[in-house]
Amino acid sequence: MATFAFFGGKGGVGKTTVSAAFGVLSADAGDETLLVSTDPAHSTSDVFGQSFGDTPQRVAGYDRLSAMEIDPESEVDEHLMEIRRQMAEQVSQVIVNEIDSQIEMAHNTPGAHEAALFDRLIHVMREESTDFDRVVFDTAPTGGTLRLLSLPDFLGDWVDRLIDKRNQSLDRYEMAAIGDSEPRVDPEDDPIIDRLRTRKEKFAFAGRTLREEATFYLVLNPDELSVAETRRSVERLRETGLDVAGLVVNKITPEPDAEESGAGACYLRERCARERERISEVESSFSVPVVARIDSRTDEITGETLDDVAAELSIDVRGPPA
Repeated sequence: MATFAFFGGKGGVGKTTVSAAFGVLSADAGDETLLVSTDPAHSTSDVFGQSFGDTPQRVAGYDRLSAMEIDPESEVDEHLMEIRRQMAEQVSQVIVNEIDSQIEMAHNTPGAHEAALFDRLIHVMREESTDFDRVVFDTAPTGGTLRLLSLPDFLGDWVDRLIDKRNQSLDRYEMAAIGDSEPRVDPEDDPIIDRLRTRKEKFAFAGRTLREEATFYLVLNPDELSVAETRRSVERLRETGLDVAGLVVNKITPEPDAEESGAGACYLRERCARERERISEVESSFSVPVVARIDSRTDEITGETLDDVAAELSIDVRGPPA
């Protein structure tokens, strides 16, 4: 089974660059690697100068590296239509019409994207990763990612409650219909309970895989807001039983040469001094190690520049998940 690496962080910190660089690093180390973007911005195509779809596709110019981009909107549509199909098999046409109305309203409700993406994430980990040694996830900004990764425990408990309610409804239906006669509906044969149990097993697989086969990295910039959000993210991930293996400090301002003077050089020195203070704070107050420091670059991160970034990642791709 493949191992999984997740890269998360505040929007704009450079998760796509770092996850793509790690994918290159992993592929160069000899692992068949799949890079998966769940970020709606879909910058992976821009990094490699190549369009990707929702199925694995080889990255031109790199051996053993493939990529795919998952479209959250398409996943929501497919997720809700699958719910409609499943429900239509169990209820009358009158109820199906009401289901259609509810599904239309559910499309933009809070949690719809997370639920749809979570289903697809499970499918990637369970089905689409079988041809790969490692799968690297470039995730959405921190808030959505944390909600996504906290779903296994929450949904598992929720399904347990649904199964209990379904059993109660079957009991009451039988009592009302036939009194003390032999029951006509066996809960073990009930298709709704069977479907709920299948869902629970998927959630259990996801929780187990995230804890035992996955490694988590957070990308941050050396500024106050990014450091504060990263601190909260580390704590929230631990609350869900997921430890962060390392921090990647990205977009560090290069120091000007010592002989340089003038307003530009003074500005850069002051900026660098503040950034060094933030990096020192991270290294001294976080229990998570800094595994890479990546300088800002004037050029777009593509091609050879991406290979340079990969060389700056002090991550042992051969090591086991944390």
